[in-house]
Amino acid sequence: MTPGSAIRPPVRVLLADDHTLVRRGVRLILDGEPDLTVVAEAGDGAEAVERARAGDIDLAVLDIAMPRTTGLQAARELSRRLPGLAILILTMYDNEQYFFEALKAGASGYVLKSVADRDLVEACRAAVRDEPFVYPGAERTLVRSYLDRLHRGDGLPERAITEREEEILKLVAEGHTSREIGGLLHISAKTVERHRANLLQKLGMRDRLELTRYAIRAGLVDP
Repeated sequence: MTPGSAIRPPVRVLLADDHTLVRRGVRLILDGEPDLTVVAEAGDGAEAVERARAGDIDLAVLDIAMPRTTGLQAARELSRRLPGLAILILTMYDNEQYFFEALKAGASGYVLKSVADRDLVEACRAAVRDEPFVYPGAERTLVRSYLDRLHRGDGLPERAITEREEEILKLVAEGHTSREIGGLLHISAKTVERHRANLLQKLGMRDRLELTRYAIRAGLVDP
């Protein structure tokens, strides 16, 4: 150590996932590194936002599919409320659309659970340095997809549904009634019904079952 230099304290990590075993495994990976330490855990997105806002967090690692509030929804709120907080999305879904949504939500990267033991530590360090992390294997696909869109004269993929519609879709897929959803989101049941009708029309679907299948494919709820 050079004269006058100081050892930096480890990066304080908030880990949010609704599966206790997953949290335990990820915590073992991160706590095994001298520059990273998990100081808080959360079982859903709303709890993650609450815990991060309490302070003493440098990095939030958020599972994409959680009860009450998804990782993407939590990332959007944290980006608005705590712009200095580094954010990573942890997911089992290799989904291009949601990779772009994660970046748009304020996350620095998108890490697949299947290779977390290989990529997560590097992704955490990149996020804290305010550098993007793209999981290996995705770069070629993303670049090819982007170039294909440019050649066709298209832009980046459009968001299929609004943030409010996404909130309602998730709650519908979790089995909540319109009245329950209205209470959770502080809107009327009639407004919920209108949003649900818009979702069905936008997505070309007929009923709750098809909406639920879409929510699972999109990573809003676990299968």
